[in-house]
Amino acid sequence: MKHAMKIFLLAAVLSVLVFSAFLGAGQQPAKSEAPRLIAIRAGHLIDGRSAASIQNAVILVEGEKIKAVGPNLAIPAGAQVIDLTKSTVLPGLIDCHTHIGYEPANYYEDLFRKSPIDIAVTVHLAAKRTLEAGFTTIRDVGEPEFIDVALRRAIDSGRVVGPRMQVATLAIGATGGHADMVGFSPYLKFGQFSGIADGIDEIRKLVRFEVKNGADLIKMIATAGVLSEEESVGAPQFSFEEMKAMVEEAAMWGKKVAAHAHGTEGIKMATRAGVASIEHGSLIDDEGIRLMKERGTYLVGDAYNHEYITAEFKRLGYPEHILKKESLVGELQRENLKRAVAAGVKTAFGTDAGVFPHGWNAKQFAFLVKCGMTPLQTIQAATVSAADLLGWSDRVGAVAPGLYADLIAVDGDPLQDVTELERVRFVMKGGVVYRKE
Repeated sequence: MKHAMKIFLLAAVLSVLVFSAFLGAGQQPAKSEAPRLIAIRAGHLIDGRSAASIQNAVILVEGEKIKAVGPNLAIPAGAQVIDLTKSTVLPGLIDCHTHIGYEPANYYEDLFRKSPIDIAVTVHLAAKRTLEAGFTTIRDVGEPEFIDVALRRAIDSGRVVGPRMQVATLAIGATGGHADMVGFSPYLKFGQFSGIADGIDEIRKLVRFEVKNGADLIKMIATAGVLSEEESVGAPQFSFEEMKAMVEEAAMWGKKVAAHAHGTEGIKMATRAGVASIEHGSLIDDEGIRLMKERGTYLVGDAYNHEYITAEFKRLGYPEHILKKESLVGELQRENLKRAVAAGVKTAFGTDAGVFPHGWNAKQFAFLVKCGMTPLQTIQAATVSAADLLGWSDRVGAVAPGLYADLIAVDGDPLQDVTELERVRFVMKGGVVYRKE
């Protein structure tokens, strides 16, 4: 009897569910709720575009966008209020040169005992640390196996916490160059996607392959580098015709090119070829500075990581000749960045994060000040100028109506002490608070 009663009740429930589904089949889905309204009271606001901070500002956030900004703005009834009247509020910071999947632990173990799967499993931790440090947008300029594409998608879908991302996927370099593995047995091979291309046809095909698989930009290895085992630190590694073909092919697909370039001639070749940015720029000369200024090419100079490499990389097992290369270019890079800044070359903030621990990105601000930039110029390099380089000025880089509500706050005044940006207390991305102390 009890068994029969259970069957009867189950049948009744199923009937109700089927009938309800039938009734709702032709109905329109319920309207979604209106975006919530948040009012942020800022004691001081550095909006990214103005030359001075704005006092007693109110930022109205509706959904994921900024609705209105102004001093003593009226707060609508029912708005959630976030009180930052004792803080300085700024746009979310942008780092234009990161390697989110890279964080060295031991030179030979990193090369031979880890696979891209190890990176993929833990990369979300670096993304979270980066966001919580106040960097709400990053440009990643080279990762293996399209890990950066997968991470960007996971963040965009809300499954993983991290910054907005533009990704370059595989850095494109020549055989035997900075993107290739040199100094080891020719029989040593890795079964993974390769960013090596020689000649115009191979380069064009590889650009297309990367765009097909999710690249937002193309990374060119224009010259030799430091943290690799080829002998030179700055010799060109593509011909001018190869560089130009890469830029033209990328442009055909609506993509910009960022050029890793330490060496003097390679910087000038890449600039003439039409790249959007020179990364590092360590050995730039007066002609290179003039060319970059004339063409509006951005310089993304990583002024901090020399400090970390010289302090830590011997302990991490890096070969002596790599450490010697760093000793050759580290201080020169800072001196030449100072010259480029004085000459008026456009600069965007980029750190090479991954060479040092992710989340330490803001340590670079103080070193940029040592290179001749004012605190405001360093902040603009990491906000409006970086957004311009990314082609995202209509999305990020300022506190203005219509842009994403990507906001950070610090206790003090970074216009007086730029190291305040190393101590971010509040982070909002797209209207969602990810850090609040």
